[in-house]
Amino acid sequence: METEELLTPVSPVKIAEVFEAHRGERHVVVLQNFPDPDAISSAFAHQLISSEFGIEVDILYNGRISHQQNIALVKLLEIELIRYHESLDLSQYNGAVFVDNQGTTCAEIVEALEAAGVPTLIVVDHHEQQERLKPVFSDIRRTGATATIYAEYLERGLVDLDKSRKSHVVAATALMHGIMTDTGNFIRANAEDFHAAGYLSRFRDAGLLQQIVSQSRSKAAMEIIRQSLGNRVIVEGFSIAGIGYLRAEDRDTIPQAADFLLTEENVHTAIVYGIVTGDDEQDETLVGSMRTSKITIDPDEFIKEVFGKNAAGHYFGGGKPSAGGFEIPIGFLSGEYSEEYRELKWQVFDGQIKQKLFDKIGVKRSAT
Repeated sequence: METEELLTPVSPVKIAEVFEAHRGERHVVVLQNFPDPDAISSAFAHQLISSEFGIEVDILYNGRISHQQNIALVKLLEIELIRYHESLDLSQYNGAVFVDNQGTTCAEIVEALEAAGVPTLIVVDHHEQQERLKPVFSDIRRTGATATIYAEYLERGLVDLDKSRKSHVVAATALMHGIMTDTGNFIRANAEDFHAAGYLSRFRDAGLLQQIVSQSRSKAAMEIIRQSLGNRVIVEGFSIAGIGYLRAEDRDTIPQAADFLLTEENVHTAIVYGIVTGDDEQDETLVGSMRTSKITIDPDEFIKEVFGKNAAGHYFGGGKPSAGGFEIPIGFLSGEYSEEYRELKWQVFDGQIKQKLFDKIGVKRSAT
């Protein structure tokens, strides 16, 4: 198996060999649940590269696309995504590709692909290395965004970008947006990210990019931010807020609230969480987001130490420099039987999360 060490640049020749070996096949690119601009843009770039080798690609995700900028990205650039459902015939694919994730944030699709006998061919990601998948080829580096890696593939000749071709302009515009969002508008960017942005700037559509980034916050996002401000507890520079229940379509407001809490004076780390309810009321997941400006805090290590692993040995969350997230299935306790039960359930989970965080921070304080 061809794998690469974290931080080790991968020659585009090597990934080109993988594409060549699978010429004419049909692949599925799998995104994390509730994909972000980095994932969406990287998937589109992978689709563009695949077309050079006669490989047909579908882009698959679970959950919802709810952030205003993500909706604008998909609609304005006309990027086609398929939302996963159990009736989808995965056996039609010769191989699976994972971009901006390593299978831990799209477990249902991973299990379905394994059941259908679809092999994992490629993983391209910039998060900390995980062991869930066994790909033929992987490129995992600590760039600011996965989009940076795909920009390098394009620059080094996997596709000869031409500004007169719409799909090439779309790819460059989407990748630029992916890098911008994952690096905090280049505040957390490294040399590779700046270089990639410089290359993409020659082909991107500045007008479309402006439309995407100019989307206003939704009313739901403003309400969640208001709740997080009202519920926050600040200890030792950590701002911790539980926001109760929210709909699946509002899930992307959680990281927005964490971003907002991080701007408060004397706060270096913000953690916001809530119980997300799916289309089926029995489908509930505790979802959280972490943001930090403190260089000595590693979100990936922090979240893994706080929340640990599930029964299958997979971590409930992880992260990258300055940001992380976690998802904990409610399981047996899912569902709404009465308002009183619903409130009691939230109190239990809210108290448990706070206590685990207080223990990690080293604060002797009641979570209730």
